[in-house]
Amino acid sequence: MFDPVVTLAIRAGFALLFATAAAHKLRDRAGFSAVLAAYRVLPAGAVGAAAAVIAVAELATALAWLLPGAVAGAAAATVGLLALYALAIGVNLGRGRRAIDCGCGIGGVAQPLGEGLLARNALLAALALAALRPLPARPLGWVDGVTAAGVVAVAAGIWTAAHGLAAAAARVRAANARRAVALAAEDRRYLPLERAPR
Repeated sequence: MFDPVVTLAIRAGFALLFATAAAHKLRDRAGFSAVLAAYRVLPAGAVGAAAAVIAVAELATALAWLLPGAVAGAAAATVGLLALYALAIGVNLGRGRRAIDCGCGIGGVAQPLGEGLLARNALLAALALAALRPLPARPLGWVDGVTAAGVVAVAAGIWTAAHGLAAAAARVRAANARRAVALAAEDRRYLPLERAPR
């Protein structure tokens, strides 16, 4: 059994995660539609509607995590959304399409697809299901609220830092690849010309 403050922190964390994700998608609907279209898992005509449905589903999931009687529904919606995202990522990894943006970066920072995103989604799904465990009966006090808020703040900081590092690593790899191509082209320019036979 978890202490109720652990479940409170999980619920608040998922509410923050999905509210932030939905706000990002609703703020830049055209950008998210372009990201979704790049996955090539939907007909082009369905992308705009699917982008809106995903954003609304994330917002509804965030709100459900805040309602005490809706934890089971919130957990089910969370697992469903994460499974959907993992399926789209997996299909594209199977196609060898790693360079497309996952659409999950913070602040519009592009993050390429990778197996780490699948592992992250599996971990988040397990955490959502953990919130369904029975709780011991004890009243929550103000210290519990402060503790849960602190846990969420630290987790959000780690989440943001991890996404920033992943995006920075992708940019460094891309810059190194461009530099290697440029150096190879420069090396070819200075290779000595072969002498013609006499």
